[in-house]
Amino acid sequence: MEHVEGTDGTAEVAKADSGDKADNAETAKTAEQADAVDPVDKTSKSEQTRSLILETALRLFMERGYDKTTMRAIAKEAGVSVGNAYYYFGSKEHLIQGFYDRVTQEHLALARREIRGIRDFGDRLQVALIAWIDTAQPYHGFAVQFFRNAADPDSPLSPFSAESYPVREQVVALFAEVLRGSTLKLDDELRELLPELLWLHLMGIVLFWVYDRTPDNTRCREFVTRTTPIVDRVITLSRYKVFRPLVRDAERLIRDYIAPEGMAASGSPAASPNERR
Repeated sequence: MEHVEGTDGTAEVAKADSGDKADNAETAKTAEQADAVDPVDKTSKSEQTRSLILETALRLFMERGYDKTTMRAIAKEAGVSVGNAYYYFGSKEHLIQGFYDRVTQEHLALARREIRGIRDFGDRLQVALIAWIDTAQPYHGFAVQFFRNAADPDSPLSPFSAESYPVREQVVALFAEVLRGSTLKLDDELRELLPELLWLHLMGIVLFWVYDRTPDNTRCREFVTRTTPIVDRVITLSRYKVFRPLVRDAERLIRDYIAPEGMAASGSPAASPNERR
C-alpha cells in the first residue's frame, strides 16, 4: 500500500486493494514482455530503464523528500508504467539500495584511478577516503533520509546487514588494494585484518559527513586530512609484537560483531566458539 499526504497533513491510503492487484498484474505482464525480447537488446534496454527509474527517484527524493515521494509518482516522472517501476525495484527501499550500490561503484572506480602511482600508505588511504566524499557529495541533501533508513537495525540497508555484506566486501577489497599497493610493511595476520578496520573508519567518516553542513563538506575533508596521519602512525606501531594481542582481539570483535551472523570476517563460515579460543 502507498500513502500520500492528505489535505490535513496526515497520510491517507492512496491505493485500494484492487489498485494493488492491477499493479501486480501489470508487473507480471512487464516481466512476460521482457522475456520475449532478444537477450542482448533486453539487457541493454533493461539497464537503461532501471537507470532512468533510479535517476528519477533520486531527483524526486531530493526535491520532495523521501516520505512524500510515491512509486506511482516516480513511474509517472520517468515515463514508465507503475508495474514497470515495481518490476525493477520492489519498493522505495530497494531504490535506496540501488543508490547505495551506485555510490559504491562510483567510489571504487574513482579511488582506484586516483591511487594509481601513489606508494605511501597514508597518501593512498587519504585519497581513497576523499574519493568517497567526492562521490557522495552531490547526494548530500538526500543523505539524512538515506542514513535514517540505514540506521534501522532491521533494514537491509544497514551497513551491518547480511544484504549489505556483498557491497561492503567490495569496499573492504578496495582497502586491501590500498594496503597492497603501498610500501607499508605488515605481517600477514595484520594485513588480513586491516581492511575491515579501515572500512569501520570509513563508516565513522560517513556519519560525520551526514551531519556536515559546510560548503563542499569542507569540515569532513579536513577531518579526513587530520585523522589519516594518526591512523597511519597507529598502524605502523601495531606491527610490533607487543601489540599482537590487541590485533587478535580486534579480529575476534570483527568476526563476532561486524561480519553477518554465521560468516567470518574473511567471508568464510565463522569458526565455532571453541575453535576461536
